[in-house]
Amino acid sequence: MTQDGLVDIKLKYGCNPNQLKARIHCDCSDGPLSVLNGSPSYINILDALRGWQLVRELRTATDQPAAASFKHVSPAGVAIAGSLPPKLRQAQHLNQNDLSPIATAYAKARSSDRVASFGDFIASSDPVDESLAYLIKPEVSDGIIAPDFEPAAAQLLKEKKSGSYVMLKIESDFEPPEIETRTEFGLCMEQARNNATIDQSLLTNVVSRNKELNNDEIQTAIVATLTLKHTQSNSICVAYQGQAIGIGAGQQSRIACTRLACDKADRWMLQQHPKVLSLELPDELSRVERFNLVDQFLRYDQMDSTEQQKLAQAVPNLPDPLSAHERNDWIRSFDGLVLSSDAFIPFRDNIDRAVKSAVRVVVQTGNSNRDEQVIAAANDHGIVMVFTNLRLFLH
Repeated sequence: MTQDGLVDIKLKYGCNPNQLKARIHCDCSDGPLSVLNGSPSYINILDALRGWQLVRELRTATDQPAAASFKHVSPAGVAIAGSLPPKLRQAQHLNQNDLSPIATAYAKARSSDRVASFGDFIASSDPVDESLAYLIKPEVSDGIIAPDFEPAAAQLLKEKKSGSYVMLKIESDFEPPEIETRTEFGLCMEQARNNATIDQSLLTNVVSRNKELNNDEIQTAIVATLTLKHTQSNSICVAYQGQAIGIGAGQQSRIACTRLACDKADRWMLQQHPKVLSLELPDELSRVERFNLVDQFLRYDQMDSTEQQKLAQAVPNLPDPLSAHERNDWIRSFDGLVLSSDAFIPFRDNIDRAVKSAVRVVVQTGNSNRDEQVIAAANDHGIVMVFTNLRLFLH
């Protein structure tokens, strides 16, 4: 609603249901954001606006439609449009044919970490078409932000969640003020917006002996690095073929971020292993139940005997779990993975962990006291290392 030049949208509640006085407003006669359906919460708006900034910048940087799956103000998955290989389609139970470019972007983004994406908020760089709407409709999702909605797509999405699915429309040409403000404990802080441009020019300072970067790796490095610009720090992103497949966010140590991101990337790759694809999952299971069982199978060795027995009862003819040799061989079959860091990498343990996940390119800020040791680690493994001289902290 607009009153006296002030755009004012009442929110369902703040971060928690007991924080009832919640709204979003701006001092402008024609606000850039409108609620087309549902009643958004404070966190919905945070996820929507963070996600929108990311996909908008990706659209500009790569000239491809982009989508993001956001949870708790960090992306669970991010991707630009592209082909969906048969194994990925099978692993993700994607039965739709002739997906539009923006639909392929979200299909990839949602596949990155389906457990984390449960109940996500979606950001789409392009207008939502029927292809994307049909893809979203069966997913457990809280809402979506996009520059527009085709009428048929809007009608489909309005049927989600018994009519309460949140749909936000944002003006694609809106530019916020250069100075942003934030109130914390009654004190107002301000800073200049982070207008750093992430593009190919950021990737020219190759400091390793191996300096071979192909076009796909460059584009993937842009996706990974832009993802970090809009991810809670400390953060690490592992990406593959234009898709963020592992994001480690909000950790106090960089090696913790690296382990999280690489473990998620490993799980994404292993979901496409022939033994995993051959699991006999009962037809009556929901999509969520299927993905949970696959996740349990990949964590089989970490479960106790009771959990293992339950999995064996749920999945007929359960095969032996993947051995370390099977896991390593399958992961090594992937080529061209990129790891990006939102700040300098201080120790070689991050590089040693990354190469176990088939990472071939590392993008980082540089300018650490231990740069020589970290570069030496890259050279020991024969991978490419790029210094950007650009820190991308976000809090």
